[in-house]
Amino acid sequence: MTNKSSIEVTLIKILTINGGSSSIKFAVYQANESFKRLLYGNIDRIGLPDSKLTFTNEKENKKDTLKFKASDHRSAANFLIDWLEKQVDFSLITGIGHRVVHGMHHTSPEIITPELLDELHRITPYDPDHLPAELELIEVFRQRYPELPQVACFDTAFHQTMPRVAKLLPIPRRFDEKGLQRYGFHGLSYSYLMEELAHIAGPEAAQGRIILAHLGSGASMAAVKDGKSIDTSMGFTPASGIMMGTRPGDLDPGVAWYIIKSEQLTSKQFNNLINRESGLLGISETSSDMHDLLALETKDIRAAEAVSLF
Repeated sequence: MTNKSSIEVTLIKILTINGGSSSIKFAVYQANESFKRLLYGNIDRIGLPDSKLTFTNEKENKKDTLKFKASDHRSAANFLIDWLEKQVDFSLITGIGHRVVHGMHHTSPEIITPELLDELHRITPYDPDHLPAELELIEVFRQRYPELPQVACFDTAFHQTMPRVAKLLPIPRRFDEKGLQRYGFHGLSYSYLMEELAHIAGPEAAQGRIILAHLGSGASMAAVKDGKSIDTSMGFTPASGIMMGTRPGDLDPGVAWYIIKSEQLTSKQFNNLINRESGLLGISETSSDMHDLLALETKDIRAAEAVSLF
C-alpha cells in the first residue's frame, strides 16, 4: 500500500516568475527533497509587434517558439497562464515565487498580501523600470488564481546586512530619511553563488573574504565576509556601479547635467538614455552583448573599446 503523504509530496510543483521591463522568465519545478526543473522559458519583446514565447519541456525533451501579440505585461501574463494550463495541471501548483527587484528593508522572502502589495506600489518611484511590471504580473496571477499562495523574493534582501556606512549616499541627510540609500541588487544571484560555493569549496571557504561578480546584461559585484554582504557596486538603482550592457554604471553627475541641458532631455528621455542606450551599446554603437563585441573587436575599434572599457 502506498503512503498517501508520499504521493502528495511527489505531486508538489512550484512556478517561478522573473519579470523584466520587457520580458518574463518562468520555470516549473518538481519539489521533492530536491528541486527538479520540468519546464522553463521566457516571453520576450513585450510591447512590440513580434512578441514570442520560447520554452523547453525537459520531461518531453521538447523546445519550441510561439509568436503572439503582447501589448503589455498584463496581456503577456494572461497568455502565459493560458499556455501553462495546457502544459501543467494547475491544481498541482502549490505556490508561485516571484523575483521582486526592490524590497526596501525586507530581509527575507514573504507571502504576498494586500498590505505588502500596497507597500510595493508605494515604492515604485524607486524602480519605475521594473517594479510596476513585476506587480502587474503578481496581480494577474492573483486574479486568475486568488487562492494560490504567492511569495515575493527580494533582490535587495541579500545586501541588508551591509553596515550603515556602506548604505549611505553622500547627499544631504534629508534624502536618507526619505529612503534614498544604497540598497544593492542581484541578491538572489549572490545567495545562489554563496550556496554553490559552500557546496563546492566547503562551508569554511564560504565564510571567508569573498568577491562575487554577477555578469550579464545587468552587472554588479559584491564583497562578502562571514557569509554576509558588506558592500556592493550597485546602489540606489540598478543603473549604478560597474559598466553594463546598456547602463553606464557610476557616472559623473556633471556629465548627466550636461547631457540633460545640451540635448534638452525630459526626465523620461534621460532615464531611457541611462538604462537602454548607454554601457556596451553606447560605446560600441552596435551591440550590448559581449559575445557580439568579442567577435567584432579585431575589425571594429568601437567594439574593441567597449570590451576594453568593461
